[in-house]
Amino acid sequence: MHSISYYQEKMSHHFSEIVANKEPKNLYEPIEYILSLGGKRMRPVLTLMATEVFNVDCEKAIPAATAVEVFHNFSLIHDDIMDDAPLRRGKPTVHEKWNINTGILSGDAMLILAYQYFENYKPEIFQKLAKLFSKTALEVCEGQQYDVDFETRTDVTISDYLKMIEYKTAVLLGAAMKMGAIVAETSEENGNLIYDFGLNLGIAFQLQDDYLDAFGNPETFGKQVGGDIIENKKTYLFLKAMEFANANDKQQLSHLFSIQLTDNAEKIEATKKIFVESGASEATKKAIANYTLKAFETLEKMAIDDEKKAILKAFGENLMGRNV
Repeated sequence: MHSISYYQEKMSHHFSEIVANKEPKNLYEPIEYILSLGGKRMRPVLTLMATEVFNVDCEKAIPAATAVEVFHNFSLIHDDIMDDAPLRRGKPTVHEKWNINTGILSGDAMLILAYQYFENYKPEIFQKLAKLFSKTALEVCEGQQYDVDFETRTDVTISDYLKMIEYKTAVLLGAAMKMGAIVAETSEENGNLIYDFGLNLGIAFQLQDDYLDAFGNPETFGKQVGGDIIENKKTYLFLKAMEFANANDKQQLSHLFSIQLTDNAEKIEATKKIFVESGASEATKKAIANYTLKAFETLEKMAIDDEKKAILKAFGENLMGRNV
């Protein structure tokens, strides 16, 4: 197997060429732009890694890995429109740099492009990849709708929230890994186990993302800190605060999450204070650690050698080591 940086570099080089010089420019330039913003490329990296875990050259998985990343970035363009987000990875979002209509249409084109990459595989592999991809894409949409619904619901539970982040974020990480297993033509059991590894790591990643949204460094986080608070999102932090806080703080938190303000600085600081004092921030960090451990425990059940388990574990540790 290769290093994580090797997979990242391989995919970054590939993404720079996907839609270069294609016409019309107003359709393809936003696609080139969002793909050029980079990031860790963790989803395609997982697909390449999973393929080599099962002793097949990662080159064979590049089309599947590309499909995963193109779909992910399609969902980011549309999510940013829905959230009215100004920044993505520290740069203007597509709809801010161009306009909403361009964001919608370029995003639609990315979804079609993603499916086209499966055409590089023989029919049996194509069918398995497309079936998994369609299931996952629909779950991502369901997760996004739950996320939107939660903004106005007052009865969201921890269980509801974990289901939402499983669908919105974690299933795509699981699918990215299982696609590598499908390309490698390993056993169904191995494919399901590596899916579970990615799924649990994905839940831990999203919980950490929620934590960083409130407590992260804006220079390293790459998104607007406090965005979830501004949008009144019932994150794990919020739900735990409502569970642990005293009556006065619960009342204040409910009020803060029922209003929209022009200047949100005070709202963000007051909310973060309750998150810390109630113990919600600490509980969230504990949940992140638990799901990360659950992912690592899944590795032990896989029929692969210890060196490969160590590489996958190192990837998980690197992923979860983001600067807070």
